[in-house]
Amino acid sequence: MNTVGSAHNVRILGSGETTVVLGHGFGTDQSVWRYLVPHLVDHYKVLLYDSMGAGTTNPDYFDFDRYSTLEGFSYDIIAILDEFNVTNCIYVGHSISAMAAAAASIFRPDLFRKLVMLSGCQLRQEVSNTEDYYGGFEKEELDQMYEAMKTNYESLMAGMAPLVIGSDLDSTALQEFSRTLFNMRPDIGLCINRTLQTFDMIPYLPQVTVPCHIIQSSKDVAVPMGVSEYLHKNLGGKSIVEVMPIDGHLPHLSAPDITNPVLLRHIQQDIADA
Repeated sequence: MNTVGSAHNVRILGSGETTVVLGHGFGTDQSVWRYLVPHLVDHYKVLLYDSMGAGTTNPDYFDFDRYSTLEGFSYDIIAILDEFNVTNCIYVGHSISAMAAAAASIFRPDLFRKLVMLSGCQLRQEVSNTEDYYGGFEKEELDQMYEAMKTNYESLMAGMAPLVIGSDLDSTALQEFSRTLFNMRPDIGLCINRTLQTFDMIPYLPQVTVPCHIIQSSKDVAVPMGVSEYLHKNLGGKSIVEVMPIDGHLPHLSAPDITNPVLLRHIQQDIADA
């Protein structure tokens, strides 16, 4: 009989009283944390998992209706933590997983001690230029991107990958991201992209009361700088922002020598002590 843990390839490493949960972003899998994990296992219990739809998961388990909304991924996080009796964890989430964990913390704040949000994705993809939030695209632009993805998914993803990584075409980080990106089934990748384009986290931010550590690259083609500041101002609990002087949406893969010390500091220190 399938369990949540086996469906998501859950692995638990290390030891310690506190559990650190690592959630990856779109186009990757749990292997993206390979440079961070060795720094954690001597001090923490570390739970890694693959988000449904990653190339390492069984595509037969991917429910297109469930994962057409961010809540589908949030409920998965809750189910994983419940199955492994994890409460009061430190959740480190990249991109969409950071937002999914934020939503999960509204439903079940007892599961999270704090969220470390690395390169959190756009809060609302459809354009919303207000006094304190600037970002997103016009609806027509989103529809055009989606139609282009439906007809030419692989070539568009291949063109996007170097921009997302922000590194040379022959870099190890780009090669690794391309491997996991194209390990996803195209129709599943398209569905998750559509979810990224349509979810709207802005109305729910005041309900996120778990402390949030917001970490971002200074140049990220996927996430404008204003997103982090908007999060900081509108979350319902304590938060802190740190901008790293590096390029790219996957700094834990492309620049681990800079990113790991920052992540470790935010894992180890609470906001009051930072």
